[in-house]
Amino acid sequence: MRNGVLIFLAFIFFAGCSTAGRLGIVTKSSADPSSLLKNSQGYEELGPTEGKACRYFLLAIIPWGNSDFEKAVNIALEKTGGDALLNVTAESSLYGFIPIYNVFSFTCTTVKGTAIKFK
Repeated sequence: MRNGVLIFLAFIFFAGCSTAGRLGIVTKSSADPSSLLKNSQGYEELGPTEGKACRYFLLAIIPWGNSDFEKAVNIALEKTGGDALLNVTAESSLYGFIPIYNVFSFTCTTVKGTAIKFK
């Protein structure tokens, strides 16, 4: 009985959800993807990378941070100096502490993929 009550209280204190999706290629927002495809530009694989961008909310009315997909991609590419990501997995998560009262919550976007550099 005691364990059941503790699990219930933990669930009330912290709750979250997430969604995930897959993409083939993602470039920097400053790149021109149509010209890259038309010119059949070669590339070099730099290896796997990951980027995470978060936005926080206090009392559901005071926000700070940036959880945009673009921000997460730029963070991942900055780590390797790459121009684009291949085989990208994107995940968005939302977490709340004491969700009934919305005391503190945050949402994060995480991207993972293989960084490439165009030649």
